[in-house]
Amino acid sequence: GVMWGSCCKVLTAILSCRSGKLTPSQVAKNIIATLEDCDKSTPPLRAIVQWDQEQIMLMAEASTARYRNKCTLSYLDGIPVCLKEEFKVVPYHHRGGTVYLGTKPETEDATVAKKLREAGAIIIGVSNMHELGTGTTGCNPNRYHKIPRNPYKPNCFTGGSSSGSAAAVAAGLCPVAIGTDGGGSVRIPASFCGVVGLKGTFGRISGHGCLPLSYSTVSVGPICTSVTDAAIVYSILAEPDPLYPYGLNQPKATLSDMCALDLKGLRLGVDWKYFKACDAEVASICEKVVWHLQSLGACVVEVFLPEMEEVRVAHATCILSEMRDFLQPDFHKHFHEMNLETRATLALASQFSALDYITANRQRTRSMTFLREIFSTVNCILTPAVPSTAPRIYESDLVTGSSDLAFTVQSMRFMQLGNFTGIPGLVVPVGYSTAGLPINFQVMAKWWDEAVLLRVGLKLEQFRLQTKKPSIYYDILV
Repeated sequence: GVMWGSCCKVLTAILSCRSGKLTPSQVAKNIIATLEDCDKSTPPLRAIVQWDQEQIMLMAEASTARYRNKCTLSYLDGIPVCLKEEFKVVPYHHRGGTVYLGTKPETEDATVAKKLREAGAIIIGVSNMHELGTGTTGCNPNRYHKIPRNPYKPNCFTGGSSSGSAAAVAAGLCPVAIGTDGGGSVRIPASFCGVVGLKGTFGRISGHGCLPLSYSTVSVGPICTSVTDAAIVYSILAEPDPLYPYGLNQPKATLSDMCALDLKGLRLGVDWKYFKACDAEVASICEKVVWHLQSLGACVVEVFLPEMEEVRVAHATCILSEMRDFLQPDFHKHFHEMNLETRATLALASQFSALDYITANRQRTRSMTFLREIFSTVNCILTPAVPSTAPRIYESDLVTGSSDLAFTVQSMRFMQLGNFTGIPGLVVPVGYSTAGLPINFQVMAKWWDEAVLLRVGLKLEQFRLQTKKPSIYYDILV
């Protein structure tokens, strides 16, 4: 038999639906029972913050009928998915992690929600997120959200800002979740929760209908149980959207060579000094991963990533300036309804000047030029995903929230380059710390070359010898 978790969840579900053993309606009933259960558990999981039994059953019954009539819409037909609360999803409230936004139910879907519906997916609800996407822990103590728990260790954070999306996938509620990533917001929670996370190239997947918190750094991407699932979701969502100008001129999304038997012909770049700037446990596992990829025929090349300190400061300047600009009215009108951490972050953001923002964007041009040069010699850049494992939750975090700037900066160390320059990045689980927390590995590639990430990602998945079952895990197929 296949070891726990190493099989592809979406395909398993499809095969059992095709054979008629299991129907999407049955799966949906299981999910509804599970959602009721995880709200009541101690502590509550808080992965999905809004869901509606009737909506779930309607989509599931339509899918069951399509399987019966052998006219399914896509590989995602009947597959449970959730979307981060940053997306508009009918009929839920578009709160963006706050208590003051989205006072009325949404009447229009974000493009990704619409595409998932057209693919026949069952949207099981919207997932928890860090308030306004402003942090990397997922700590959101307000009354609508509360703190989502890491399925591997419930007294640890999930990571953020797509916190509930990663928790939902890791806990088995759905094999697919959609998040957004402006400073690691897909890849950090995916890594802390030991699942796969893909940040598409800037503009690759439409951000229309998503809270435009930082227009120049945020990419949309899936969080999934496996690389194959991520590839399926990517191939369905990645295309130009007339309503989203940044992705209009993109080349066609392909999955070319994804299933090649080895990695022969690929050159993988590592800046060892940068690579090793992480916890010893993370470094030692991630270093072994590099040699695993080399053993599959890839050529590992030393590269130098210049001006990474400048990248860090410039990325922070861009994302904070843009968020502060978008949230200008909220900062004045709803300041007292925001979490303390959000107020502090936005107050800090208001200290940047127009000159700072312009200087940061000059750095962006420089960094993109360096990367073009580097990608003319290598296909991918390899790094650990996050320098540490998921941090623990303290009692006070549940009440007043958590503000740890040193942690935020550290957690984004390997993330910011991708957000700042728009290149795609994939994180894949490769092992565990001695405390049993997940450790992920990251691959980045040149603009629009997600296909090579998925190809390397499939091989990364084979590195982890055993898969540990999370302490919070629901099997929705039983």
